[in-house]
Amino acid sequence: MAHILGISGSLRAGSYNSALLRAAQGLMPAGSTLDIGTIRGIPLYDGDVEAAEGLPPAVVTLKEAIAAADALLIVTPEYNNSMPGVFKNAIDWLTRPSSDIARVFGGRPVAIIGASPGGFGTILSQNAWLPVLRTLGMEPWFGGRLMVSRAGTVFDAQGALIDDKVRGQLEQFMAGFVAHLDR
Repeated sequence: MAHILGISGSLRAGSYNSALLRAAQGLMPAGSTLDIGTIRGIPLYDGDVEAAEGLPPAVVTLKEAIAAADALLIVTPEYNNSMPGVFKNAIDWLTRPSSDIARVFGGRPVAIIGASPGGFGTILSQNAWLPVLRTLGMEPWFGGRLMVSRAGTVFDAQGALIDDKVRGQLEQFMAGFVAHLDR
């Protein structure tokens, strides 16, 4: 039984990536769970703030949720051909203090998916995450890939997944990731 934590890299209320994460939560294989974490409330990283006040509560909450999970699912938008700054900023906070990196990220399996209104999905953003994940000592799963393009036609106005083909792809992706974790 796998326990995965998923994080959307978007703060937008109508985010396609947050909708994709919610859809993944509903398509988990029996006996496995996908909890949803959030980057909401994490301020811009500032070493002076860290030194004076310590870690913000939103950072501590997300760090402990990652550490308690068997694996991490990154659901990433693509901004300007790369990862969103707000998402990378959250990771920067989560690696403080640096002595915590191994406990929170080291050896933890991770998978990446994403949705975009454009025609290319999130291939560049997903690729941009790989050096960061390598630096953190994570173990990316390469057994499947999911890049949802033209997301405006895949989700309805309330964020429900309405495309049966994408639903099947997402269900297959999650089943593959969970099977990998169960090995």
